[in-house]
Amino acid sequence: MADSSGTFVDRVPGLRRLVCLPRQLLGISPFEGDCQPTRVRLVAPGSGRPTLPFPHPWNYREPIRILQTYFHGAEDEQGPGRHNRYLEVPGFPPVLVTRDSGVIRAILTATGDRDGQFDRDTLPSTGIARATGKDTLLFSNGPFWRRQRKVAASPFGKTALFQPELFREFEETFRRTVRQRLDLLRQHLESTSQTELEIPVEPEIKALMLEMLVSCFFGAELEYERIRDEFVPALERVIDHIVRDTVTNRLGLPINVLAKFSGRFSQAQADFRSFDDLTDLVLASRHRGDGLWKQFKSDAPDELLRSNIKVFLAGALEATTSYATWAISHLARHPDAQERVYAEVADMEEYTPECLEQARYFRHVLDETLRLTPSLYFLPRRATADCRVETADGRSMHVQRGTHILLDVWHANRVEEQWGEAATGFPAEEFAPERWEHLASQGRRSKEMLHFGFGHGARVCPGKHLGELEVSLVVGAFVKLFRFTATTQMNPARAGVSTKPADGTLVRLSLRPQPAPLADAAPPVA
Repeated sequence: MADSSGTFVDRVPGLRRLVCLPRQLLGISPFEGDCQPTRVRLVAPGSGRPTLPFPHPWNYREPIRILQTYFHGAEDEQGPGRHNRYLEVPGFPPVLVTRDSGVIRAILTATGDRDGQFDRDTLPSTGIARATGKDTLLFSNGPFWRRQRKVAASPFGKTALFQPELFREFEETFRRTVRQRLDLLRQHLESTSQTELEIPVEPEIKALMLEMLVSCFFGAELEYERIRDEFVPALERVIDHIVRDTVTNRLGLPINVLAKFSGRFSQAQADFRSFDDLTDLVLASRHRGDGLWKQFKSDAPDELLRSNIKVFLAGALEATTSYATWAISHLARHPDAQERVYAEVADMEEYTPECLEQARYFRHVLDETLRLTPSLYFLPRRATADCRVETADGRSMHVQRGTHILLDVWHANRVEEQWGEAATGFPAEEFAPERWEHLASQGRRSKEMLHFGFGHGARVCPGKHLGELEVSLVVGAFVKLFRFTATTQMNPARAGVSTKPADGTLVRLSLRPQPAPLADAAPPVA
């Protein structure tokens, strides 16, 4: 629970840093309680750590390694410091990094717009804010965030998305595109007399995801070729620019200024123009009431919506592509799991709750994908007041006002005590959808075993239900149409705004026998 009463020290800018300086110089921990984190040194030559414990121009493309650095040597430590670490540099607020699931859940539950609650830390999102604007659901906090969250609730809600007529629009758009891609694959295999083809799946998945988002969710009319050849590459480069800009553009220089001095920034400026064009097309469908715009309960002018639309287009594309490509990547390395999913989806012809109830193993595959390889690999928070974090099992930690907090979901979901053989029947680092069957047989509830795949609490990802719908369509149809294997057993990650398979989801695939025309078969949704 947070103490929201502001002190004289808090009201005078810079005074808290001055007051804390002697403690920092003496190396005294700012944390109290029985969840005491261990201090991480800023520089530790000869320690063998993966990298420095903060992003800089030479390591910012390896954020998972940065998080891993905080827990270097943790296997030799007992007590709360094994999963809770902090970095503090004199003159700056402390940074707490935790992979403790109980602490993560407690902080996410205590995040919101009330006095003394945790805010979303905007520091890791400065590049996004410069690219899209600060007046967004992602970047905002407090009452302004709450108002935007309320407006977004209707179109993003499960009730709106899972209406049969709306699902049919997603389904028809998706199947039309799949037929085109399938025909091209068939033509290629026939012309080359090959039975299988090696391709990176990620580019095709991105195009499918963006088409469903633009055409079905927003109701905009746009050719698939333009989506694939123009908008997807432009958005990829915009997202890459956002990641780089967050770390390297400390002065916050606008892109139109930087473009005068660099060809890379000139390209980025052109990509942002394409991003604006796509946003214009989406907003144009608003006035026709197409797609889910009819569910949107706001009379705000278009210009006030642009920033949120941009965040949604880029963010939803990143998150759903990550989710789908990881699921395909895991199934490509686990043929038995792939065949179990195929057995569930092979004969599905329509979207009904009854059909979905039967596809339980497919649901386990998607849950295991989010656990082991989450799109949102860390969640940033910031303490708005001196507070005491209390976990469900009775532990506590005192957190100082202004503390930056990184909730390390990626490594929390790989902690052996929480997700290993003793608790779930399988090693924590292993992809094992059967883990969820074991948990169910033990009476463990899904709410108890949180993988934080879409976050948790008041700031849970608003696009959760849309992501589940799109990913289930894509992965279910992919398994139904193709048999596929990975080219290597190793499956490393690359990370930026989200995580993805480092190999671009490179697979060898062949066509499965099709008992009926594709137009007569609908992929499942979970």
